[in-house]
Amino acid sequence: MPYIDIESLKEKEVFPGYKGRAIHTGTATYMFWKVDEGAGVPEHSHIHEQVVNVLKGEFELTVDGEPMLLQPGKVVVIPSDVKHSGRAVTQCELLDVFFPERDDYKF
Repeated sequence: MPYIDIESLKEKEVFPGYKGRAIHTGTATYMFWKVDEGAGVPEHSHIHEQVVNVLKGEFELTVDGEPMLLQPGKVVVIPSDVKHSGRAVTQCELLDVFFPERDDYKF
């Protein structure tokens, strides 16, 4: 099993205020985010199932029109093709897991 130091992975600002580092396993993408306070992602959807994990801070996530405030220890599963958006209430660290892999996050 490979050992990966997350800080050694290439970081890219994917959205304004969202800096990510990705691990791809062949079946899933694990995206580690550092998010600036107030940074948002507009409503969108994609074919990937997404599991949102808040590691640090507070993050407001709206899934299919339902807003929720996420804190560490809270996890949300977003099914494929469901509209969602988000905004960092505070500076955050997030882990998103996508299935299948996201080719657009291979950098």
